[in-house]
Amino acid sequence: MKYVLLRVAAIVAAVASLVLQTATAQQRVTTNRGVVELETSDVNGISIRIAEDLANIVDDGATRRVVPVVGKGSLQNLFDLKYLRGIDMAILQTDVLDYAKAQNLLPGLDSTLFYISRLYNEEFHLLGRSDIKDITELANRKVNFDLRGSGTAITASRVFDLLRVPVVAVNDSQEVALEKLRRGEISALAFVSAKPAPLFAQVAAKEGLHFLTVPFNEAVGNAYAPARLTAVDYPALLSQGEAVDTLAVGTVLAVADLRQIPERDRNVTNVVEVFFTSFQSLLTPGHHPKWQEVNLNADLPGWRRYAAAEQWLNKNMQIARAPNPELLRAMFSRFVDERRQAMGTTLMNQQDKEALFRQFQSWQQGQRERIQ
Repeated sequence: MKYVLLRVAAIVAAVASLVLQTATAQQRVTTNRGVVELETSDVNGISIRIAEDLANIVDDGATRRVVPVVGKGSLQNLFDLKYLRGIDMAILQTDVLDYAKAQNLLPGLDSTLFYISRLYNEEFHLLGRSDIKDITELANRKVNFDLRGSGTAITASRVFDLLRVPVVAVNDSQEVALEKLRRGEISALAFVSAKPAPLFAQVAAKEGLHFLTVPFNEAVGNAYAPARLTAVDYPALLSQGEAVDTLAVGTVLAVADLRQIPERDRNVTNVVEVFFTSFQSLLTPGHHPKWQEVNLNADLPGWRRYAAAEQWLNKNMQIARAPNPELLRAMFSRFVDERRQAMGTTLMNQQDKEALFRQFQSWQQGQRERIQ
């Protein structure tokens, strides 16, 4: 009898173990279903917020999920996209892509890397001590370029070379560099980030620090775009009506070569379709304002678009191009405010802005009719 009970107990335990293993295996499958890993920049940038916005519209709790992964900068993200297990997509600076291709860091990169969409611009911030009045005065002085291999390090190196301002590059983390700048151990720090960058949230002009103008000229025009920092972006560093000209570099949502991995390729395709279809929702309040700079249809010269993204755009070209009227009105209002602040003039009231916007719409319609 004792033997029989032991046998029964053993059978029950075996069955329970099998049930548990089956449930665990099923849970593992369920948890990993539709998962796409998206690598972002470090915590000082805004790409983490962008990834969170994207994850929130994609996740459905069952078949689709975007998992943001904090990276170590655009160049490392590029290597991770190529080699790191599990990384499907990454947010990269466009000049880092060009740099990697020019240096042949990843042979065959242009045939094995694809882009889903160009994203927003990131501004080049150059924060210096008050005794530095012009970027040329940084010649032969210490300027922090962020950690080696970071997007900022690559951009800063290229910008100073193009502007022919030789500096002594320092490679500390931005937090360490900011403290060194406050103590006078370095003359400036460079940082590429979409404005307003969280790094400068607690920095004030009374500390003896200010943004330096970065000139836009023919030398930098092929790789970068003109940009401006205003008091709207950094009220503690810039007074009302004050503005500082600088440069901006584009960013791109890139995807690994997944053609030989059907499941992951299918997962990314699902994400792309939801992202593009639901794009207008990212332009509403509550999401990062940089989404308003994104044009899904914009090309990235020299690189190939991901097939699923190309197919969606071919089928839905008008949707991708059609502006949201309310968004357009809000962007127009913000543009007017920023321009008047930069010029040091009084802000326009809402009624006058509405009248000006209607004039703009009338002009826009006339341009369409003339083209047609």
